[in-house]
Amino acid sequence: MSGSAMVGDSSSWSRALTQISPYTFSAVGIAIAIGVSVLGAAWGIYITGSSLIGAAIKAPRITSKNLISVIFCEAVAIYGVIVAIILQTKLESVPTAQIYAPESLRAGYAIFASGIIVGFANLVCGLCVGIIGSSCALSDAQNSSLFVKILVIEIFGSALGLFGVIVGIIMSAQASWPSKTT
Repeated sequence: MSGSAMVGDSSSWSRALTQISPYTFSAVGIAIAIGVSVLGAAWGIYITGSSLIGAAIKAPRITSKNLISVIFCEAVAIYGVIVAIILQTKLESVPTAQIYAPESLRAGYAIFASGIIVGFANLVCGLCVGIIGSSCALSDAQNSSLFVKILVIEIFGSALGLFGVIVGIIMSAQASWPSKTT
C-alpha cells in the first residue's frame, strides 16, 4: 500500500468514526443533552425575564402570574437532566476486546444521537417558550384577558421539548452493549 493511500485512509471520516471509543461518543451525547438543554432554558429565561421586568414597570400585577413562563423555561433544563440520567444508566462495561465491536459502536452512536436530539430539541423549545413568555408578559400588561389565551400557546411550545425527550428515549433503546462473555 502506498503512503498516500495510507494518509487518505487515516484522515477519512469513516475511519475517525470507527476509531473513536463508543464511550467517548456516549459521554459527548450525554453532555450535549444536559448542556444544550440548560442553554435553551437559560436563553428562554433571559428572553422572558427581561420582558417581564420591563412590562412589570407599567403593570406590577403581572409579575407573579407571569412567573409561569419562567417555570416553563426551567422545565426545559429539567428535561435535559432527566434524559442525561437515563442515558447514563445505559452505559455498561465492555471487555477491551469488544470495545470496537459493531454492537458497541451502535450503542455509543445511539446514545450520542439521543443526546444531540434531546439537547437541540430543548434548545429550540427554550427559545420558543421564552419568546412566547415574553409576548405573554407584554400583552398581559396591556390587556389581562389575553394571559390565558397566550398561556395555552406557551403550553404547546413547551411540548416541543417533550417530543425531543420521547424521541431521545426511543433512540436510546437501541443502545445494547455486547455481553461480557468472551
